[in-house]
Amino acid sequence: MILIKLGGSIITNKEKPLSARKKAIDNMSKNLKKINEPVVIIHGGGSYGHYWSVKYDMHTKERKYDLRGVSVVKNSMIELNKIILDSFLKNQLNPYSLPPTDFMTGNKPIAKKIKEIEKISKSGLIPVTYGDALWFGQNKTYILSGDKIMTHLANILKPRLCIFALNEDGLYSDLKSKKVINEFKSENPSIVENKMDVTGGMTRKVQEALKISKMKIDVFFVNGNKPERMVKAIKNGKLEGTVFRGKRNV
Repeated sequence: MILIKLGGSIITNKEKPLSARKKAIDNMSKNLKKINEPVVIIHGGGSYGHYWSVKYDMHTKERKYDLRGVSVVKNSMIELNKIILDSFLKNQLNPYSLPPTDFMTGNKPIAKKIKEIEKISKSGLIPVTYGDALWFGQNKTYILSGDKIMTHLANILKPRLCIFALNEDGLYSDLKSKKVINEFKSENPSIVENKMDVTGGMTRKVQEALKISKMKIDVFFVNGNKPERMVKAIKNGKLEGTVFRGKRNV
C-alpha cells in the first residue's frame, strides 16, 4: 500500500484564492492510473481551506474559533475534494471520498475505521481524504492538516511508502542553488525552511516525515508537477527527490 499526500501548492494556485490547478490535478490522475497497487490519497487545502483558515485565524490548536469560519472552511474543502474526485473519474480511476470525520473523533484517530480504509483501497477503490476543520468538543474546533493525517494513517496502515507531492524538487540544503538533499538525516545541521503557512508549511511536513520514518516506513518528498517521478519511485525505487529512510533499528 502507498500513501500519497497531494500538497495544496500542487492542486491549487496559492497566490489566487479559490483557484484549482485542474491541469496539474489531471496530470496527477493520469499518472496514478499507472500504479498497480493499493493507494490512499490525502490532499491539502491550498487556496481553498487554507485561504479561509487564514482569513478566520484558525489553527491546529483546539480553540473556540469563529463558527462561521468553521462552516466556510469545511464547505471549501468539500468543493476542492469534488474537483479532485471529478478528475479521477474522468481519468478512469475509482475514487472513494472519505472526510476525516469518518475516522477521527476529536483529535484522535479511530483505529478500526482506519483499518477499513485498507480494505477499501484493496478492493480497487481509491480512498481520498483531506485536511479539514474538525469538531473537538466543548464548542472547540481545530484544523487537522493533511500532513497530520499522513502520520495517523501511516501509524495504523503501515504502508510500503509514504509520498508527499510538493511544489519543489524536494528539500533544499540551500535555497539559492536549490541543491536537493537526496537523503534527509535527522542530524542534518541546516534545513532552509520554506515560507510557513497556518498549518505548518514545510516544517510541519519534515516533522511528520520524521515521525513516519521512525515507524520503519520510507517517506519520499517529490515534485508533484512531475508525477512521473512518483510513479518511478513506486514501480522501481528510482528516487528523484528527498527520501527519509525508515529507521529499521527503531
